[in-house]
Amino acid sequence: MGPLRGIKIVELAGIGPGPMCAMLLSDMGAEVLRITRLGPSGLGIPMPVQYDLLTRGRIQVPVDLSKPEGVELVLRLVEKAHALIEGFRPGVMERLGLGPEVCLTRNPKLVYGRMTGWGQEGPLSQAAGHDINYIALSGALHCFGRKDQAPVPPLNLVGDFGGGALYLAFGIVCGLLEAQRSGHGQVVDAAMVDGSASLMTMFYGLKAMGAWSEKRGENILDTGAPFYDVYETADGKYVAIGAIEPKFYKELLERLGLDDSLAQSQFDRSAWPQAKEKLRAIFKTKTREEWCELLEGTDSCFAPVLSMEEAPNHPHNVQRGAFMVIEGIVQPAPAPRFSRTKPKVQRPPTPPSRELTLEALKGWGIEEERIVELMEKNVLGP
Repeated sequence: MGPLRGIKIVELAGIGPGPMCAMLLSDMGAEVLRITRLGPSGLGIPMPVQYDLLTRGRIQVPVDLSKPEGVELVLRLVEKAHALIEGFRPGVMERLGLGPEVCLTRNPKLVYGRMTGWGQEGPLSQAAGHDINYIALSGALHCFGRKDQAPVPPLNLVGDFGGGALYLAFGIVCGLLEAQRSGHGQVVDAAMVDGSASLMTMFYGLKAMGAWSEKRGENILDTGAPFYDVYETADGKYVAIGAIEPKFYKELLERLGLDDSLAQSQFDRSAWPQAKEKLRAIFKTKTREEWCELLEGTDSCFAPVLSMEEAPNHPHNVQRGAFMVIEGIVQPAPAPRFSRTKPKVQRPPTPPSRELTLEALKGWGIEEERIVELMEKNVLGP
């Protein structure tokens, strides 16, 4: 099961990118123990546990970290862990008595993963923020939107999940590999402002060479080009076109029955508005399904724009197993895929319980008598 089987990770419950990172590592086979707050968490968007898909794959153990016994329990878990994930503001873990220095003293090979928006230091490091703020500062948000319109937040995919969770997961796995060689752990400082800036690397290169305009909606990949945009169909739905390469654009135009002169002026920006009007007009002549019958599976770089309700049922996604149903809830399957050590969801999102707490902590080497004692003292939940 999964390429990370045998890796043990302690997760200090947070919101957004921290849980997403832990979910990714759990999907890959790591044993992740999620330490939650005792009582209402006040974290994120309130939702019933079964719908909180980012917490799938882990047992949740409520611990009162305001009590010394709770902190000592977590440190005992750290001694057995390969990595730790935390997403508090800088200094909070230190004040709890669970900072990197303390944890690395207890376990010198520990990879200590820290997830923040602004980073562990800097003028903004102590300020509150969310995805939209971090991608605003990195230059990413400025690029999303149509011509002469305000920037459009791309959900929280670029900051929280792309620039945050994925970079932290990557950093932790890099740290684990290095620790195997050196015998020493280290701190991974993953900041969403850094990660979202890193995701923009290609575009900073295009800007430097004069091939990217600071004005939204005037570039190849930001809806400026006619061959890279979405178009409305006769039934009020949409299709996506991404025919960047000339041979693909030429095929698209041929299948649409449009003049080949459009292909000759593909990269002439002055010709883009007229070409886009022609494409808008022709795509309005058929329904989305009719365009799928004509273009899907060709080299026209075409796809229907599917809703979240539709996507899991598309034949390609069905055959690939891109989505799965666990206890009646449709959700994306683990990714990426491996030929031999196949990832899987270890368990659905599960509320804390006495039985699961006992099971998990005993599996991490905590004596049952001590667990029961901590429960009686209200150091441990549920």
